Amino acid sequence: MINRIMIGDDSINGGVVMAKELKNEKKKRNSMPLLALRGLVIFPNMIIPLLVGREQSLEALEKAMVEDKEILLAAQHDETVEDPTKDDIYNVGTVGEIKQLMRLPDGTVKILVEGLRRVKIADFIQEEPYFEIGIEEILHEEEVDTEIEALMRGVINSFEEYIKLNKVVPPEAMMTIINIEDPDRLIDIIVSHISLKVKQQQEILATISYEERLTKLYKLLEKEIEILKVKNKINNEVRKQVEKRQKEYYLKEQMKAIKKELGEEDSFTEEINEYKSKLEELELPEDVEKKVEEELDKLQKMPRNSSEGVVVRNYLDCIFDLPWNNYSEDKLVIKEVENQLNEKHYGLDDVKERILEYLAVRKLSDELKSPILCLVGPPGVGKTSLGKSIANSINREFVRLSLGGVRDEAEIRGHRRTYIGARPGRIINAMRDAGTMNPVFLLDEIDKITSDFRGDPAAALLEVLDPEQNNDFTDHYLELSFDLSDVMFITTANTISTIPRPLLDRMEVISLSGYTEGEKIEIAGRHLLPQQIKNHGLIEDNFNLSENALKKVIRNYTREAGVRSLERTLGKICRKVAKDVVEGKETATRIDIRNLDKYLGIPKYDYGKAEGENRVGVVTGLAWTQLGGDILDIEVSIIPGDGKLILTGKLGDVMKESARIALSYARTKSKEYNFPEEFYKKYDIHVHVPEGAIPKDGPSAGITLATALISALSNKEVDGEVAMTGEVTLRGRVLPVGGIKSKVLAAHRAGIKKIILCKKNEKDLEDIPDNIKRDLNFVLVEEMEQVLAEAIVEGDENED
Repeated sequence: MINRIMIGDDSINGGVVMAKELKNEKKKRNSMPLLALRGLVIFPNMIIPLLVGREQSLEALEKAMVEDKEILLAAQHDETVEDPTKDDIYNVGTVGEIKQLMRLPDGTVKILVEGLRRVKIADFIQEEPYFEIGIEEILHEEEVDTEIEALMRGVINSFEEYIKLNKVVPPEAMMTIINIEDPDRLIDIIVSHISLKVKQQQEILATISYEERLTKLYKLLEKEIEILKVKNKINNEVRKQVEKRQKEYYLKEQMKAIKKELGEEDSFTEEINEYKSKLEELELPEDVEKKVEEELDKLQKMPRNSSEGVVVRNYLDCIFDLPWNNYSEDKLVIKEVENQLNEKHYGLDDVKERILEYLAVRKLSDELKSPILCLVGPPGVGKTSLGKSIANSINREFVRLSLGGVRDEAEIRGHRRTYIGARPGRIINAMRDAGTMNPVFLLDEIDKITSDFRGDPAAALLEVLDPEQNNDFTDHYLELSFDLSDVMFITTANTISTIPRPLLDRMEVISLSGYTEGEKIEIAGRHLLPQQIKNHGLIEDNFNLSENALKKVIRNYTREAGVRSLERTLGKICRKVAKDVVEGKETATRIDIRNLDKYLGIPKYDYGKAEGENRVGVVTGLAWTQLGGDILDIEVSIIPGDGKLILTGKLGDVMKESARIALSYARTKSKEYNFPEEFYKKYDIHVHVPEGAIPKDGPSAGITLATALISALSNKEVDGEVAMTGEVTLRGRVLPVGGIKSKVLAAHRAGIKKIILCKKNEKDLEDIPDNIKRDLNFVLVEEMEQVLAEAIVEGDENED
């Protein structure tokens, strides 16, 4: 075993060899010089070279060489002490004989010493210029019995195992000790071959008893064996890993070389490198980057054509296609945005005002969260096109997602990757198509979401449309957080009644009740007709559509709150004109009321018009439908019978209840209005709402039904120029209803002069255009008595 040990200012190169038999012929001395060793304990039977450099040590060597070349070799407690005292030296050492001495050019001395015997330091005779000490021989008086022999064999077996585990000790060392019978010599030789600390070596050197020395050595050997086993185990594992990596590297390099020789490109490696390049280019969030690296590592370890590899590739492509840090810059010039909105959309002042407010606040503060607007109105009023115009006006990308008929939660949140054919949800797909983190996102027809056994899409949308949660939206396919807080969500619906209440609570509702006739004329003249002329390859000189003809188109050929049917009808006119131009019949045509039917045929609709006649049992009511407002005549007839209430006209449950309430109220007025005696026993009351094939329902016909019943039972006429809407209670209180703007527009179109409304609906009149309000007389009531006073014409009788 080769050791390197510090002595003085120098180092020691030593090799252990077996010493010869002690030379008993030398006369043993009682005192001798001492050489203090640092980091080294020398045992008897050891021959070892030492380098000596300290002045005190050199003096001790000179003294030993003058006498019989014997010197005491004792170790220091602390090897860092440069000038040791007697307290720094162990009290047991080994007498050594100097075999060789060689002076080196640097002033140090190299000696070869042989360990002879153990001695104990009795006292220190002198300390300067070198240590001279008195020694006391260590003598053994115990015999080698069976127990000692057993310990010796145990030590020999452990040392044999130690040699097998420690490749540094040569196997020949075992042959040296196999036949040794002296316990001390056996111990000294074994200790010289094993790696022990100075303290452990000194403890064995200082122990006198055979049994104690052997026992201590045995324990130290067993401990070293355990350490070597663990060390070898670790080394083997590390070596196997290194060998595996080296083998993989070697095989990969071979494969590259073969492919290069064959002229084949390593497409798989190129693909991995391409993914890594994308990862370096994109500034992904920390959790996303970590996930991508994991998936790339997984992909590299997979067989190239495995099915799972396709799943990982699709997943990585999805992540890299998302606009993680790409934002479009908002155009925050309020006036320019206002001009663009006005240019593309006529009316819709509430929506435009809300957008301008948002941009104004955004210009002052970046902390504002994007609004979630819900545009509610009948079909064709421009809800979807308005969303696109908003995106263009503020310089954002526009994406649209139709929710009509969506009934699977996975459509919103995506499928988990454990499923075959899994894909991200439509929200993430739309964001990928947008290419920015802050688009205008239109969720169309949110009122038509349904749910079934596959989950509730409306519940999944709660996270998307909640400004407090959508900064951490998690798609099941991605399994990563995606920030939707900068998206400007706009939803559309025909009615809010079918929108789930928790979802509605997260949105700001803006109602688009429909266009007035004047607004439709403006929209047709500014936008629809020029666009249709362009789409059909015509020029404006090909034909001229008069304003009266346009009014007739609106009134008699379309029936809607919006302008979708109007656009199609104008397209039909353009097709007819295009045919005439191609055939050479006419190149310039004027279309007016007289020849309009030539292009559109017989009028399809006849909007209810106020007949203006005072009639008994007939009252004009106002109704709201998905197509907008309309007038509704309610007829009541009294016929002989047994007191039945007959309701016809395909009425819903709500209107049936309103009719019963109205009848109950009418009976309380029987004396005041001179109803026939016991009419509730002798007559049947038939209530009919014309156009019976059309379903009718809603809480807005109560006062209309009550007025018609009282008029029929009292045989008093109702003012033909009056229309009304509102609900009634059993005590005659008038309740407010909705859809006032649409109903008022329908009444104005029909030529109604007076409208009776609940007093609480007065606030809704602010939405009515001023030119409409100037043509109408609004009567605001709180009690049914006020309604009857305005509607019933006193003194007139029914003329048959």
